[in-house]
Amino acid sequence: MTSSVTFKALLDFPLVNEGDDLAHLIKQSLDNNQISLQNGDALVIAQKIVSKAEGRLVFLNDVVVSDRAQEFAAVTGKDPRLTELILGEAKSVIRARQGIMIVEHKNGYVMANAGIDKSNILLDESNQSVLLLPEDANKSAELLRDKLAKSCGVSLAIIINDSVGRAWRNGTVGLALGTCGFQPLWDQVGEKDLFGNVLEATLPAIADELAAGASFVMGQSNQGQPVIHITGCNLTESDSDGTSLLRPETEDLFR
Repeated sequence: MTSSVTFKALLDFPLVNEGDDLAHLIKQSLDNNQISLQNGDALVIAQKIVSKAEGRLVFLNDVVVSDRAQEFAAVTGKDPRLTELILGEAKSVIRARQGIMIVEHKNGYVMANAGIDKSNILLDESNQSVLLLPEDANKSAELLRDKLAKSCGVSLAIIINDSVGRAWRNGTVGLALGTCGFQPLWDQVGEKDLFGNVLEATLPAIADELAAGASFVMGQSNQGQPVIHITGCNLTESDSDGTSLLRPETEDLFR
């Protein structure tokens, strides 16, 4: 429980390329911004810089298109090379219609285009590139936490976030793809509200709430602020990760 949370962007963060030591870049940026991490702080890191550092950039001219990808390209109007990549990242296709391809990602997220994106990467019309999600965002978060814990000497929480659309609502919002170091869900079942009523189903998704707040500070276009430092959130340390945020298909009321 907290009464005040502060979100602060790490300013002047450098562009990230494949093979970069992202934890080292974050530590340098913390120092440059005169921020000293404290036990219990959190860092929210944009998926894009994690994917870039991990080499998840793909050039469309290198993609071999299958017959199945051609079929989905015909239905959606998308580049068949893109539909091939989407299918390669997807466990299943949930909806496909003109301009839209909603899939269940192999890591369990339900999202458009398997999270594949071409924003904030170098534009080359002759050989367009796109960025895939990290292979395992929870593992990425764990590795970053371990490295930063050693270099900064603190215990902290890590969230890797991305902006996604939501069913039945317009617009996008920040979402936690991977987490490490804290309990992503706050189980309040059994507690009482202001009037003494026992809570029966209250389960705030703390990781997603922090990811959304950080996404607002990051911006979605040319702000260049992919890392957000959060203080005051009073998180519960845990070995749990972002998989606890995913609803099992057996509990999905709409598939």
